[in-house]
Amino acid sequence: MAAVEEAVRETVDAEVVPRWRQLAEHEITAKSGSHDLVTVADQRAEQRLSERLRRLLPGSAVVGEETVHAHPATYGALTGEDPVWIIDPIDGTRQFVAGDEGFCTMVALAHHGETLAGWIHAPALGLTATARRGGGALLDGEPLHAGSPREGEPLRVAVSHPDYTDASQKRALSGLRGAVVEARSTGSAGLEYLAIARGRLDAVAYTWESAWDHAAGLLTVTEAGGAHSTVDGAPFRLAGGNALPFTAARDGETARRIVGLLRDQND
Repeated sequence: MAAVEEAVRETVDAEVVPRWRQLAEHEITAKSGSHDLVTVADQRAEQRLSERLRRLLPGSAVVGEETVHAHPATYGALTGEDPVWIIDPIDGTRQFVAGDEGFCTMVALAHHGETLAGWIHAPALGLTATARRGGGALLDGEPLHAGSPREGEPLRVAVSHPDYTDASQKRALSGLRGAVVEARSTGSAGLEYLAIARGRLDAVAYTWESAWDHAAGLLTVTEAGGAHSTVDGAPFRLAGGNALPFTAARDGETARRIVGLLRDQND
């Protein structure tokens, strides 16, 4: 755990932080749509982390956001026999490009579809979370406890941006409006998951499956006492094929409430 955290911190210090608020126009491109940006910092951080993590665990594979974009077949490593490092070099690239603090780097280690460990590092916010399956979750060395929402108060929920939802998903997410829910558009998924684990957000409702956005965060929430579920009641699967939307929440009862509201709109 410590060696991976060191690799993440050193990579972010070398490739990400020096480019924050210093990016040139030619160092930013759009992969698909105005909300899907990539920068030279994403690319170099992923390459550096991939090399470092493979050395830490010989024989392991890597599923990284930028590599999968260039070579989609590499996503199949999630269903293979080798342990897999899942890397999001900059989660919240739009915020990073805008010079905001709301971005992080995420790494997870998975094997046979199970996330074994996760790291979330937010350099501009000075936060680092780690989680180990069965070993709890820590924020800067202190245990994380998600707790439960306050009874009688609206649930605070972050939801997928409309650009990433189809008609059926939009209809489902419409159930998260009104007196029982205070919904807002999501920022960095990693930071939203961390907010749940800290008890500062009650739930998320997401409509996309990319493992790099969810693996470390879902483990962090779970190890902090939270829960997650797809709209059909099954746990989220890293390799995909999930019934969407899905939710992660501070406790099991809140996850069930969110799933119920999502289902009601499509019944």
